Amino acid sequence: MPYTEKLDDALVYAAGLHRDQTRKGTGVPYVTHLLAVAAIVGENARTEDEVIAALLHDAPEDAGGEARLAEIRARFGDAVADIVAGCTDTYEDPKPPWRERKEEYLAHLSEAPAPVRLVSAADKLHNARSILTDYRAIGEDLWGRFNGGREGTLWYYRAAADALAEAGGDPVADELDRVVTDLERLANGGG
Repeated sequence: MPYTEKLDDALVYAAGLHRDQTRKGTGVPYVTHLLAVAAIVGENARTEDEVIAALLHDAPEDAGGEARLAEIRARFGDAVADIVAGCTDTYEDPKPPWRERKEEYLAHLSEAPAPVRLVSAADKLHNARSILTDYRAIGEDLWGRFNGGREGTLWYYRAAADALAEAGGDPVADELDRVVTDLERLANGGG
């Protein structure tokens, strides 16, 4: 399935929204995460809308709240906006407490439609891969980047992998489980 100009528009839109953001604790431009998530979804997606939603999955949460979601809906349609909404754990700024947000999101994830689970799994997979790579490079200092610290971060990624598997896993969810298992093994001294 060839992509259309709608994807071109989403690429430029996402890059503009996140232009000044970097990945936690690094100088890596945040847009690289969005491109990686979109690539994972693109390799596993059924629709262009799923790929576009992958590019925009963090926009309401990190760049404009509910007004941003309304703009996405008007610009890219209901299917994209519904996936993005399903991947958003808060519209509030400042954000509610981390653990509370994550628990609510995980409860929602197990019942979410397949396109939401795909984009969420791709997001978590890219994050987990990055965490694993950085942990190998810098060790325990890595955990200071995350609101959940070591224990909370490990809990969240395991819980997300489990929720996605229980909801009817797919190749992306299966790979997330493998990466999280590797991260847990390494973090717990298993090399």
